[in-house]
Amino acid sequence: MMALSMVDPGKEVTLIDIDGGRGVRSKLYSMGLVPGVKLTVLNRNNAGPIMVGVRDSRLAIGFGMAQKIIVE
Repeated sequence: MMALSMVDPGKEVTLIDIDGGRGVRSKLYSMGLVPGVKLTVLNRNNAGPIMVGVRDSRLAIGFGMAQKIIVE
């Protein structure tokens, strides 16, 4: 398991957990990022937002928030 911020572009991973408080979880859940969902990392910058594909959508997730998303 690792943080989403560590995943290389082009890799598909499964969201396992969110290591954050109620506000962070609520925000990510509302974006469709719930445990068990498959994510594909489309683009990753070491300090900027990370682009992910989830279901039929593309999302930009800030680097700090991506560090709280645990995937495998």
